[in-house]
Amino acid sequence: MTPILGPDSLEVLSRDAEQTRRVGVRLGELLRGGEVICLEGPLGVGKTVLAQGIGAGWGATSPLLSPSFVLVREHRRLSDSQRLLHVDFYRLQDPQEARSLGLEDDLEDADTVVVVEWPERAVTVLPPRRLWVRLEFANGDRRRLLFTAQGDAYLPLLQALRRVVFGG
Repeated sequence: MTPILGPDSLEVLSRDAEQTRRVGVRLGELLRGGEVICLEGPLGVGKTVLAQGIGAGWGATSPLLSPSFVLVREHRRLSDSQRLLHVDFYRLQDPQEARSLGLEDDLEDADTVVVVEWPERAVTVLPPRRLWVRLEFANGDRRRLLFTAQGDAYLPLLQALRRVVFGG
């Protein structure tokens, strides 16, 4: 079943945290480097669960943990020299604080994947081309994940994710 959205959006309804993690794994397997993935949503909705799946699918040698107290955690994989940065803007008081993290080069690095939780707190620091994921509570343990390709460069990634999640 393909959602009735435009070609730049994909909606996934997740039954539980494990399914959210598996969607993240599928996304992580598709990442080649240079991507910026933004995870927006309220506390407890599953942003870190999705990020953990992304890290597992990408091949991180260590699990992604909630980065709330450490604003940036770097992860590696055995297969190459790429890095995955797991960033959390939750504790930022001002978007300018994000600039002090020194992420500008990382956000443009073709060998680095950047996964950002709470990106709306410092959106001006982020590149305009990115994959934005809005996570929302549905009913019970269910979650709605709305993936939006912001920029044409992210359309192939979104199409590939659509294929691996829904088939076809």
